[in-house]
Amino acid sequence: MPIYAYKCESCGHAKDVLQKISDAPLTDCPACGASTFNKQLTAAGFQLKGSGWYATDFKGSTAGSAATAAGSGTASSTESKPAEAASAAPATPCGGSCACH
Repeated sequence: MPIYAYKCESCGHAKDVLQKISDAPLTDCPACGASTFNKQLTAAGFQLKGSGWYATDFKGSTAGSAATAAGSGTASSTESKPAEAASAAPATPCGGSCACH
């Protein structure tokens, strides 16, 4: 169930209410009783759980392993990484919206 933010335009009382999507919006302010209790526009919050995009796409990326190798003192393996990355880029610019940049 979503949490909706409400605010009274008469007295300024604000309250977060857990409601079903199918429930009618509240109109009466619990503080002053006026019928000016309105829903506010707020940003949605969410949490990613399970084996999602982070675990499958970014967790074992080469950038993270290069930083780990640099911290362990193996400079020879990290020096060859930039040269390999430069040769992997296309000769013609692709617009910057691809994975080669």
